[in-house]
Amino acid sequence: MRFDIITIFPGFFSGFFEHGIVRRAQADGLVTVNVRDLRNFTHDRHRTVDDRPFGGGEGMVMKPEPLAEALEAVGIEIKAERKAGPSTPPADADSAQDDNPFSPTRVILLSAQGRPFTQAVARDLARLDRMVLICGRYEGVDERINELYCDLELSIGDYVLSGGELAAAVVLDATMRLVPGVLGNEASHEFESFGVADTAIITDIEGVPRSQYGSGGMLDYPHYTRPAEFRGLRTPEVLLNGDHQQIRRWRREQQLRKTLANRPDLLEDAQLTAEDKKVLEVLRRGAGASGKNASQG
Repeated sequence: MRFDIITIFPGFFSGFFEHGIVRRAQADGLVTVNVRDLRNFTHDRHRTVDDRPFGGGEGMVMKPEPLAEALEAVGIEIKAERKAGPSTPPADADSAQDDNPFSPTRVILLSAQGRPFTQAVARDLARLDRMVLICGRYEGVDERINELYCDLELSIGDYVLSGGELAAAVVLDATMRLVPGVLGNEASHEFESFGVADTAIITDIEGVPRSQYGSGGMLDYPHYTRPAEFRGLRTPEVLLNGDHQQIRRWRREQQLRKTLANRPDLLEDAQLTAEDKKVLEVLRRGAGASGKNASQG
């Protein structure tokens, strides 16, 4: 998979690409990352990339001409002229679809005005051949670049950053790790927060019953490793007894418990069994009782 990043701060990414999975994926030839300095596509001695906004207001706006030239330099035509790729629809309902047919390339503007970037969007983007990421700065990018060239506008959260570089790094990392071959264990991403439903996972190891549990869009369960006891806290006994079915049940309860505590909104769309709903009812009653006791204390 190929990533092209357009930015006024190309040095921002140098350290990021030299460590961990990103470095290994590039060394193994699974991912290619090219960073383009937007100022190289300016034509004045000050290398100007921004100007005052029409209509007045605070701040500056990124000019359209350098961005258009940078995109064209990496082979991106305007959307009206771009050849559509295979008309394969995205697999996820909460996906990175746009109004155009599915194509193997996406041009993405990182912006606080964009749609939320989620794990489902990352799974969709990981199916691409190429992604071009535009890092906005100042008050934003001239909207005509968005209208002419961008397939998708993405935000990594409900807050404002100084620029799109951090967001581009997040999107690249979350997407790249889903590309086949990038992770050492291909099943790793199946058993993470926001992962697929347990019924969609068929991974088994030589017939050993699976003790993991797919999150189905919820949060992951807590993890423990050696030593079994650390500073007076002991690993839950259920994880030490070797009973895979008990471990699976415990992990499911912990997924539900953590999601209820930290992200109850995720439960609205989660794939819950009748047993899950019973566990949640008990957990909610327990939380209510705890809150009542605390208020009376």
